[in-house]
Amino acid sequence: MEQPPGINIILNDPKLSDTLRKIAEKVIAQERITEEEGLHLFEHAPLGYLGSLANYIRERKHGNRTYFNRNFHLEPTNVCLYTCTFCSYSRLIKKREEGWEYTMEDMMDIIKKYDDEPVTEVHIVGGVLPQYDLKFYTELFQNIKAHRPELHVKALTPVEYHYIFKKGKVSYAKGMRLMKEAGLDSMPGGGAEIFHPEIRDQIAGGKCSGEQWLQIHEEWHKLGRRSNATMLYGHIEKYHHRIHHLEELRKLQDRTGGFQTFIPLKFRNKDNQMSHVPESTMVEDVRNYAISRIYLDNFDHVKAYWPMIGRNAAQMLLAFGVDDIDGTIDDTTKIYTMAGSEEQTPVMSTRELVNLIRAVGRQPIERDTLYNVVQDYTDHVFEDDVQYKGYVSLPVVNN
Repeated sequence: MEQPPGINIILNDPKLSDTLRKIAEKVIAQERITEEEGLHLFEHAPLGYLGSLANYIRERKHGNRTYFNRNFHLEPTNVCLYTCTFCSYSRLIKKREEGWEYTMEDMMDIIKKYDDEPVTEVHIVGGVLPQYDLKFYTELFQNIKAHRPELHVKALTPVEYHYIFKKGKVSYAKGMRLMKEAGLDSMPGGGAEIFHPEIRDQIAGGKCSGEQWLQIHEEWHKLGRRSNATMLYGHIEKYHHRIHHLEELRKLQDRTGGFQTFIPLKFRNKDNQMSHVPESTMVEDVRNYAISRIYLDNFDHVKAYWPMIGRNAAQMLLAFGVDDIDGTIDDTTKIYTMAGSEEQTPVMSTRELVNLIRAVGRQPIERDTLYNVVQDYTDHVFEDDVQYKGYVSLPVVNN
């Protein structure tokens, strides 16, 4: 790949430190940077430098292509046994009347609402409760596949699986095999938060550890299946905690190759036990995305979840290492809207999202969950009177 002007400017900058020059040269040569060098980027690298390197990697891997898909969320419950301090979504058992708990029938009714829509994926995550056990979820996945075999089931985080398998008295390996046999296609990246126990114990004590999160993904990868990974940033963690988190992901990816996409998730401080903690600035957000792209050299994709980070920010991040901005439809997950995400009514039609991507000179590519191309919208012309229908949040069902 020919070096773009931004890279040449970096290398020829007389003010650039020897350390930053060395890091840039390693990135251009496709050599891995160290933990110490990653920390140095957080502490000393100018934003323009980071953007040039991250965009270089992004374009080396994907050119101008920017991916999106058509999915919808199914959230079984927001009542949860755990009390994560950063969470604005869940309701404790003692306040369960403030939340919702869907039955199997409720969930299948939601699935059926999309029978005539061109969705390719259902994304299932929620709180942890005893009734949502091994039997319940294997039956749910089986029912979904029996009703709509081609619908990709991306479901549950290690936080949920850890509880389900412990309650069901099965190992991680057996539990993941049972889920695969029931119809699970891939795993989302949630529940990772921050792996380092120094921080994890403070913000997510009681649920699965960082090591257990990684173990469950590893067992899933051993079955030849794919998953995503996240990191919750911008709260009480320090830069070295972020690097530790990225390093653990990079090491597991070296072993299995099973991760597809990394999604940084910005901490939001609305209506939770950490409301006193200020949110990160946009500059810090951009730095975090760019360094994540530079550090995770063995990850194919970095995603900016636009309903959480905002449309304008997602556009800007396409120049800082991001090549995916998630779905167009019914991505109205309450997990982030209840925490104060940028998009309180996060619905975009295909036309709107395609135009958002085009506006910054990128190529819009509709993908399926496994990044197979569904349609290239680079030269697509929308008819004036034809537009894909927007989706709305489904009503809460209290049982």
